[in-house]
Amino acid sequence: MPDYPDLSLYIGGQWRRTAETLPVLNPATEKVIGQLPVAGRADLDDALEAAARGFRVWRATSPRARAEVILRATALMRARIDEIAHAITLEHGKPLPQARMEVIRGCEFFEWDAGEAQRLYGRVVPSEPGIRYLVIQQPVGTVAAFSPWNFPMSQPARKIAGAIASGCSIIIKAAEETPAGAWHIARAFHDAGLPAGVLNLVFGVPSEISSYLIPQPQVRLVAFTGSTAVGIHLTELAARSMTPVLMELGGHAPVIVCDDVDPDAAGAMSAARKARNAGQVCTSPTRFFVDEKIFQPYAAAFAARAAAVRIGDGMLPGVEMGPVANHRRIEAIEALVEDARAKGAKVLTGGVRPNGPGYFYPVTVLAEVPDDARVMHEEPFGPLAIINPTSSLDEAIARANALPFGLAAYAFTHRAATVDRLMTEIEAGNLSINTLEASVAEVPFGGVKASGQGREGGQEGMLHYVETKTISHRMALETAPMVSGARQ
Repeated sequence: MPDYPDLSLYIGGQWRRTAETLPVLNPATEKVIGQLPVAGRADLDDALEAAARGFRVWRATSPRARAEVILRATALMRARIDEIAHAITLEHGKPLPQARMEVIRGCEFFEWDAGEAQRLYGRVVPSEPGIRYLVIQQPVGTVAAFSPWNFPMSQPARKIAGAIASGCSIIIKAAEETPAGAWHIARAFHDAGLPAGVLNLVFGVPSEISSYLIPQPQVRLVAFTGSTAVGIHLTELAARSMTPVLMELGGHAPVIVCDDVDPDAAGAMSAARKARNAGQVCTSPTRFFVDEKIFQPYAAAFAARAAAVRIGDGMLPGVEMGPVANHRRIEAIEALVEDARAKGAKVLTGGVRPNGPGYFYPVTVLAEVPDDARVMHEEPFGPLAIINPTSSLDEAIARANALPFGLAAYAFTHRAATVDRLMTEIEAGNLSINTLEASVAEVPFGGVKASGQGREGGQEGMLHYVETKTISHRMALETAPMVSGARQ
């Protein structure tokens, strides 16, 4: 397999190196695998100017021609899937099959948006003779986007796809811990002939880049995926210049398990999903509220499957879960486990970090966790699950909705009446029933309450990257005197 890529910034259609760099680590070995170029103020100024030039060209390019460039780039990414997945596993640690699936998922975002952007239709509003009212969609302008480390390719893909497909230009700041996915996207678009300046890729200190880019008048939309605390801060920055935001923020996903399902099958499925990406997913199922009639068998099946998860270097065959991102994640999870244990929670499996190098932590299952435990209120963002019994559907729904988060929620049931209640009463932007998948390219994805603003994906996702303009066209000058109460 190829080595880890030789990283560089991508500004105005040119690759650029910088004097300042940061090390990129393999979390499975804690060894340095690459050097990250750090963008300075001059690099950001150049990116803003390049994005402005690129936007003038790209907004005048037909949707079909834009789609052709996007699909050429996507075909290159699919052809390079092994190379991209290899780099993702090196920098992130996730098992190689999961990295391959992430590349495919990112490609699906590009393919969907390439088609959907050709359906950003306007409309003609019926009116009296001699006048036409038209509504049209136009690209908003330059987008400043910030993507997280947990999905190095698919997260930047989602933002780049929406921006470029709709006719915008974009400056994306990819995560410094996992930069290779975004670098490979830029490489594919460069090779596919994307006009210079439409896509610009920078790396560096997140707070410095965001505080400089967001207030700039060229920036017409801020798109961010990450924690609620950072999202609030960036929204405040954007509000000072009335710049709209697209925020996909944190979650603490509840799972309601009703007594009409097979507890063994549901428990095993839940544990396997909890292990995906080492639990470092904003939609990861975490708070399991299980009907007390099946609580014991469900918890036993969950714990058995969790204990069987094979942990190790994502490059090794058969590994199901790689390391977490860094020491900070391990320390945060350990603190949550110890707090819950001290308050009476039972540790069904896990809870102890293995010896040796790498940021590994086992899938840990806590049962009968009291509501005052920190983990009941703080998103663990790691392989940590909570299983609590409930006496009724009313209780389960109330506990699921008790937090300020509302990104994803899940349920297991076969009763139509229960499904109807869940659809109506659960406070989440995404509800999945009898499946633990929360998002695909074809549907909108986003949260309610403190979990974000706006939607990515689907028809709705494209609407954030355009502005709606109303045009009133009268065929002849109106010479009649003004009448009181006339339309404005």
